[in-house]
Amino acid sequence: MPAPPPAAAPAAPAAKGGGTATAQPASCSELFAVFTRLALQGFGGVLPVAQRELVERQRWLTREQFLEMLTLSQVLPGPNVINLSLMVGQRFLGARGALAALGGMLAVPLVIVLVLAIIAAQGRAGGAVGGALRGMGIVSAGLVVTTALKLALPLRKSPLTPAGAALLVGAGFAAVGVWRLPMVAVVLVLGGIACAWAAWRLRAADNRSAAGAGHSEAATGKRSGDG
Repeated sequence: MPAPPPAAAPAAPAAKGGGTATAQPASCSELFAVFTRLALQGFGGVLPVAQRELVERQRWLTREQFLEMLTLSQVLPGPNVINLSLMVGQRFLGARGALAALGGMLAVPLVIVLVLAIIAAQGRAGGAVGGALRGMGIVSAGLVVTTALKLALPLRKSPLTPAGAALLVGAGFAAVGVWRLPMVAVVLVLGGIACAWAAWRLRAADNRSAAGAGHSEAATGKRSGDG
């Protein structure tokens, strides 16, 4: 009697929103190395580099997943990118992964900052260091704008609709950038409005789907009765 054919390997899970399976880190060492490289590229801000490394290069997250984790990291206390590194590490390798990602974000940059601080304290190359930092700040601004445009693409699928998302973005910009309102108050008010609005639209969509399914079943039953 011939041996049964080997069972097929299970398919990789589909990434939420992306429709394709994503890769994942093989070990804590890989997490540490990726976040170290990420931190060393983040002059003036790590967010643009994080999006490119985690979404486009490593393919550990889809844009939708990255945007969701970034949103949560901004709401939680502490630096956004530190919160993001902890969440990414914990997502794949638990507590060990969270510590590895955090170590990668902090270890080598800490050494570099201490060395630069010692040089600056001794008065060596102070003007050169300051000029380099100002130049990197200009480049960082361009990277932040580019990342914001890339992360705006998943908002087309948001339950708030693109117009609603744009309205909330504009309100947040005006509140913080123009009127200088406290960040905590803006997050609580606009975040609460966004959550309530999204929940209402999702509930309405579920009700419409349930009503459509009920009408289809009723029509099927009527055709069966007529037959």
